[in-house]
Amino acid sequence: LVASASAFSPRVAPRAFTSTRTALNANVLKLSEPAKEVLDKTDVFIFDCDGVIWRGDSLIPGIPETLEKLRALGKKMFFVTNNSTKSRAGYKKKFDSLGLDIPPEEIFSSSFAAAAYLEQTKFKDTGKKVYIIGEVGIAEELDNIQVPWIGGPNDAGKQPDMGPGGRLEHDKDVGAVIVGFDRFVNYYKIQYA
Repeated sequence: LVASASAFSPRVAPRAFTSTRTALNANVLKLSEPAKEVLDKTDVFIFDCDGVIWRGDSLIPGIPETLEKLRALGKKMFFVTNNSTKSRAGYKKKFDSLGLDIPPEEIFSSSFAAAAYLEQTKFKDTGKKVYIIGEVGIAEELDNIQVPWIGGPNDAGKQPDMGPGGRLEHDKDVGAVIVGFDRFVNYYKIQYA
């Protein structure tokens, strides 16, 4: 099957594709010459981490060679994850432990994104603090931008007073709540937030 992209844009040359049917009966186009069709025309590659670069604590085969080739070709790379349990420093340690030399500037986690948002919106200037439902990654990123926080790992195992008349006192200086993956989420944290 030959598809002409020039029908959509007069500056793009026609490309050859092969067609494959999937289990969902979708017609998926495959690149016939990935080196020419992707590598030569792409400057930036964005990789998810979990399940793409590693699986648990194991590096996925072929990743070091792939990243080395992309670097040798002068490609920019970024590594993203929606897993907030680690900060960028934590992910840098993980990359290092897997033998991958990835600069921290190329690592973007959801914990970093939350802290970057607060920094860009000048949250620190409000004098407020953040309540965290999440793990150490969020706390470390907030520490990096000097935004005070409570909760997170410190509230693991806490229980609210659920008896008659029981109440949970809230810190009036909490101005934001950040929620991320939390292996120790509990009713106290949910009620506090």
